Amino acid sequence: MLMKRFQIILTTLLMGLFILPGSMEAQELRFSISGVVRDANNNHRLPQVSITTMDGNEATVTNADGHFTLKTEKKPSCLFVSCLGYDAQRVVLGDDTNKELKIRLKPGAVTLDELIVNAVNPRDIVNAALSKMRDNYSHDNQLLRCFYRETTQKGRRYIYVAEAVADLYKTGYQKVVGTDRIAIRKGRKLVNTHKADTLGAKIQGGPTLAIELDLVKKTEVFLSYEEMNYYELYMEVPASIDDRPQFVISFKPNTITDHVLYYGKMYIDRQTMAFTRVELSLDMSDTERATQCMLVRKPAGVRFKPRELTTVVTYRFDGETCRMHYLHSDVKFNCDWKKKLFSAPFHVEAEMVVTDLVENDSKPIALAETFHSKDSFFDKVTVFYDPDFWQDYNIILPSESLEQAIEKLKKKK
Repeated sequence: MLMKRFQIILTTLLMGLFILPGSMEAQELRFSISGVVRDANNNHRLPQVSITTMDGNEATVTNADGHFTLKTEKKPSCLFVSCLGYDAQRVVLGDDTNKELKIRLKPGAVTLDELIVNAVNPRDIVNAALSKMRDNYSHDNQLLRCFYRETTQKGRRYIYVAEAVADLYKTGYQKVVGTDRIAIRKGRKLVNTHKADTLGAKIQGGPTLAIELDLVKKTEVFLSYEEMNYYELYMEVPASIDDRPQFVISFKPNTITDHVLYYGKMYIDRQTMAFTRVELSLDMSDTERATQCMLVRKPAGVRFKPRELTTVVTYRFDGETCRMHYLHSDVKFNCDWKKKLFSAPFHVEAEMVVTDLVENDSKPIALAETFHSKDSFFDKVTVFYDPDFWQDYNIILPSESLEQAIEKLKKKK
């Protein structure tokens, strides 16, 4: 169950400097393409838009302000830009790659016969997707390059930022038993050492969320025949992802169990019957059980009040099979102290995007380099210090508010 898949540790944040094992030189990326993506109707900037090369494997997503930068080994002929709820767009690149792209996506709608959609039993759709699960995802052992970021906000102020480039080894999905591994190649962090902000939160496992929240491989978490018995399923208005029509099925608990349950939606490719996107929101009706799910440990004298835990996991179709593309998790809670009148709201956020396919038929990451689920990401990365820290690595650009927070935290060092 997800009970132990996404947990946080309330702790006193202390600064430290660590050297990462297994360091790797960045691939020389000669071209850099930047841009902003907006809604064509209302001009709003769009977050979490997928940007991929049409003739390569490089990828990223837009930040909260709709901005992106994608670095490539050679100049791509075209970018594929897609976002849930919008028509995908192919952007042909001109000679001037230094010019910021201004991309506008049109809201899209999938026109499936309403009678057909309403006549379909959502449980039959889900069962069909479960039966094809192993065939719809990569059969090869793959080495993927990823970018990971986690942040903590106290109220509206950022008090902790950490991010890393990591290599993710994924065994083929047809294998019953596989050992997925992840290794941090380069990372950094910033914390607010002000006394009033010493209480912060760490995500246990950090980048291993890409392993623990691979819902297609970790079927016991959510996507199994047994788990589906605990939910009511409903057909929703169809959607499009990457210009491919999707069945959209919402779910909610239909019983009480001895483990946590969720509300949310799942998106299933109409042609391949592959799960392409799953949105989970923790059932908060039992606060004690929600606390057990969210919290590993806390300092004495602190009361923890859970408010929200949501997760989004997406998979990208490459023309033949699907592989993990992006995950995003939010945890919100309040903490109060027995001797204080008011409680403080906290927001812990984590996101990871697969930026490149490094190697097919790859060998496992060495055990000595592996980052384990019980490791604290906070304790494994260095402090911020170099403005060109990421060099040729692809990252999710920090939003304007996050960038301002980073600069403020730097000044306090």
